[in-house]
Amino acid sequence: AAGFEMLQCEGPVRTQDSSCDSQEDFTAPGEVDFQVKGYTFSKPFHLIVSYDWLILQGPVSPIFEGDPLILRCQAWQDWPLTQVTFYRDGSAMGPPGPKRELSIAVVREADSGHYHCSGIFRSPGPGSPETASPVAIKVQELFPVPLLRATPSAEPQDGDPVTLSCQTKLPLQRSTARLFYSFYKDSRIVRDRGLSPELQIPTASEAHSGSYWCEAATEDNQVWKQSSKLEIRVQGPSSSTASPTLNPAPQKSAVPEPIPAASPGPQPPLSTPSKDPGFSTPKQVPDPHLHHQMGILLKQMQDMRALLGHLVTELRNLSALLKLETIKGSAKYE
Repeated sequence: AAGFEMLQCEGPVRTQDSSCDSQEDFTAPGEVDFQVKGYTFSKPFHLIVSYDWLILQGPVSPIFEGDPLILRCQAWQDWPLTQVTFYRDGSAMGPPGPKRELSIAVVREADSGHYHCSGIFRSPGPGSPETASPVAIKVQELFPVPLLRATPSAEPQDGDPVTLSCQTKLPLQRSTARLFYSFYKDSRIVRDRGLSPELQIPTASEAHSGSYWCEAATEDNQVWKQSSKLEIRVQGPSSSTASPTLNPAPQKSAVPEPIPAASPGPQPPLSTPSKDPGFSTPKQVPDPHLHHQMGILLKQMQDMRALLGHLVTELRNLSALLKLETIKGSAKYE
């Protein structure tokens, strides 16, 4: 409440009525509601003014999985703090320390919860522990698990064309983000990381029969989700002796795209890769997310170690206090 904030309208400003003005045509998706008679207005945001010794400042915009999250434990008039501790749903996220910011590089939906912080003011503060009110942090789903569909049918006749579609959707707030799609058949990559959500089989044959699934991932591969399996069964005898090929819809290429060297492949649902004679360039899928899972496990172990250290410190303080009370009691009776 005692702070000063500058609010700035980015863009040309009309001094007559102090409004944010833009004469350019505005056609970006999701922003049409903010255009009135040729004027373009900024998105609104909520300004919350708090009057307390200690507050926890969170993000003003919606948080989606894969985003970074920074929370700041802000003291009255920026007075110095010691023994700052951050909590989620009432549990300490680490031992007390001097840092006033809590940073999570990549958030997941599991990081949602009620966060708050506590700290001890140094001079000129009250010199006693203070606790901020909880702040609700909701990590939203970036996109739902994709659904793999076959058009016109998952049981085509021999020689018919088939199109596989990996269907998912980004929220309106992230509609400009890009998703990359990969397609798999029987533990092998059919097409790796392409912008098209479709995979075309120009002429289906019995060799194309099998279990398919797809994966949608962000450009940095921080968020990735796999669809359920879809069984493709080509009906009738195969009249083609040549090896069938799969082509992505935009490129119309007869050869699957190569795997980028810097892009880790997804974890296939099947544990034993097999070689399919129906494809000319089979690729074995590694286990690319093991390192990521091990990193999460290591972080959880480090958090547990920090919490145990905090508990040991509290037990030592309690033991010293009890010992002091015992000494005082003995001296009183003597």
